[in-house]
Amino acid sequence: MIEQIQNWTVISVELPPEWFIQAVKDYVTSSGYYAAQLLWQRGIRDKQQLAEFVKPQLYQAASPFVFGQEMQQAVARLQGARDRMERVTIWGDFDADGMIITIAAEAAMTTTIAIYHKLNYYIPNRLTQSHGLNCQGIDELAQNNTALIVTCDTGSTNIDEINYANSLGIDVIVTDHHTLPTSRPSVTAIINPRYLPNEHPLFHLSGVAVAYKLVEALYQTLPDVPTQPLDELLDLVAIGLIADLVQLSGDCRYLAQKGIEKMQINSRTPEAERRRPGVGRLLDLCRRSGDRPTDISFGLGPRINAVSRIQGDASFCVELLTSKDVERCNQLAEETELANARRKSLQKDVQQQVNDLLERMDLSTTSVIVLEDPQWAVGVLGLVAGQVAQATGRPTILLSRDTEGKTGLARGSARSVNQVDLYQLVKDQAHLLHRFGGHPFAAGLSLPIENIPLFTDAINQRLRQILGNATSPPTMQADLVVTVADLGEKLFRELKLLEPCGMGNPVPKLLIQNCWFERVKNQNICDFKGKKVKYIKTAFQLRDDSTNVRFPGVWWGHYSEEIPQGRCDAIVELDHNSYENPAKDIKPHYEVRLLAVRSSTETKELTCPTLPNKILDWRPEGAVQVAKSVLLVKNCPSNWDDLRAWYERSLYENKPMAIAYKLPNSVSPPQVWLNLVGIAKYLSRTGQCVTRIQLMEKLGISDLLLRLGFEALKGLGFKVSFQQGAFKMSNFEIESVIANKDLQTIEQFIAAVREEQFQRQYFCTVPLSTISAIVSQELPVEV
Repeated sequence: MIEQIQNWTVISVELPPEWFIQAVKDYVTSSGYYAAQLLWQRGIRDKQQLAEFVKPQLYQAASPFVFGQEMQQAVARLQGARDRMERVTIWGDFDADGMIITIAAEAAMTTTIAIYHKLNYYIPNRLTQSHGLNCQGIDELAQNNTALIVTCDTGSTNIDEINYANSLGIDVIVTDHHTLPTSRPSVTAIINPRYLPNEHPLFHLSGVAVAYKLVEALYQTLPDVPTQPLDELLDLVAIGLIADLVQLSGDCRYLAQKGIEKMQINSRTPEAERRRPGVGRLLDLCRRSGDRPTDISFGLGPRINAVSRIQGDASFCVELLTSKDVERCNQLAEETELANARRKSLQKDVQQQVNDLLERMDLSTTSVIVLEDPQWAVGVLGLVAGQVAQATGRPTILLSRDTEGKTGLARGSARSVNQVDLYQLVKDQAHLLHRFGGHPFAAGLSLPIENIPLFTDAINQRLRQILGNATSPPTMQADLVVTVADLGEKLFRELKLLEPCGMGNPVPKLLIQNCWFERVKNQNICDFKGKKVKYIKTAFQLRDDSTNVRFPGVWWGHYSEEIPQGRCDAIVELDHNSYENPAKDIKPHYEVRLLAVRSSTETKELTCPTLPNKILDWRPEGAVQVAKSVLLVKNCPSNWDDLRAWYERSLYENKPMAIAYKLPNSVSPPQVWLNLVGIAKYLSRTGQCVTRIQLMEKLGISDLLLRLGFEALKGLGFKVSFQQGAFKMSNFEIESVIANKDLQTIEQFIAAVREEQFQRQYFCTVPLSTISAIVSQELPVEV
């Protein structure tokens, strides 16, 4: 992508109350602090909301009949088609969500209106047709004696096409969630949540969920007819929901959660017994298990979409997702995987060509980027437009011209950024267009080639009128500040509480400051046959001062040279892939996906914000006598969890926290061991007892190391017992020759002492600003 300096921000967080943190903790095995912070920030602020958000079985889904008369009319018309044995066609869409709900709707209507040979589907060709109804397809359906069309995720603005269908004696039921027309089309029913009030819980319902509501209404109206349980379709519904660009809240979140549960059950089923062997094979090819929403968003969704992007006709995906024939599904899945590999290569080519054009543009005078080229593959323009919009902070429209002169049109895709209502922006230029459709974040359009210059000038002028001369620079927003030591299973399981993520509840973005990269290398990815694909990823190991352990990561679509040398700041997402294939040495693993990186020298000076509770730095003076209104930390910690625990206590007690420790007297690790042996001999000889605190203070070690020291003492013949709150030591006969395993235990103790002393030295010198940022997880907005 073209180089742009991004504004990095960290969301300013109102810390949740202690009772809410405790409520969240009931659902996780960790402190719950991170998850509570994000949930509170995202509007989950009482125990009932929390319970419904986390546990779908507690959520009360809305009735499909909240759509009122429109839903009643749709159900009545379908019942009429059933009674009269009329042919019904489900008109879907070539995107993954539209195709998936077409499959689900067909399966549900087959089992409810019981007209197997009178029910079929129609999916437009992405490369030769467009989203929505078209007269060519309607003609085909008329020839096949279709009496009723039911649209899925499309049709709201196809006024002319609907009138044309009516003129051929075909009724239309529209289920859709896209922007409404100015007047109601002449349809039997239109089920679109945008007719509901803005504050209605179903207002943000996706196209997949809207069509599912129609199916649900059929099941409720004809309870004795269905031969297949409705929840058998939920895994398909989840794939469609997560693959779509929609807000996963309310009913959408509920349906996605239930569907993922179905997918998880299917993923644990032996291959020969899977309900959807095509889904299972696709997951194997993309090395995913099917137990995570990201297995859809990064695995299944892109692959299903790739078929229409490359081939145009995606109808074989219906067979892939519904067939029980394992051999046939394997063949179709491999064709889908090859299409996805081809898609990546095409996307990389178009991306590079777009970058070359951007280098020659003056972006300072450009509000909306409009670019066209006759050689660009139409199927990947939306993907590249989204990347350009994110990189430049400007709505982007990419067009491909008809080079054969058959239509005289340019077709393409548009993607928005920074809350610009792209649909309205394009609609304002409707007089220059052939057709268009979409929603505020994404749109498809076609226009006469000769109108492109006029359209480009007009849409730029319109956005300047709306925004003034201000342009919105690209912004990367982080949710939490963490260290490399925080990464791993514990943090992942806490953040997993927010899944499934989507618009309004995005995947948490984590800011790691002052880190560096090791073992950086880039490579072309390979398809399942081992053939290299023209698409780059960079693998790396991430480090910072919080731990000596490296953490693996990947940066998709970028080269190793793009990672700065030396200290960096990085924004990442934490992921876990549970896929396992011993034959290929593939094991479950945690990793981060790098989203943005910059040299620490580019970082603006950070200032510690006003924290809910102050953190006072009294390390130079050490512990002093203070009032009870201050929480005093006198013992030097050896890890961040210890300091966070103190800070959480200060929040609970509503006191400032004063760090007043000094570096303990430096005693060499071998000498610490000799001191422990000396104490053991003395206690054994005198029969005296000693408390845990006395031992820790005398040796300058933690409780964890003290227990390791006790294990080492056993190898010398000492017995350690605990009586009445104190330790007593005795020995039978000190061994003159120490066994190898006991010697190893002693060496482990000495090494652990050395590591703990290093960590304590770090905590005695780490700046207060770093402590404040990490323990409170709050930074100033601009970083």
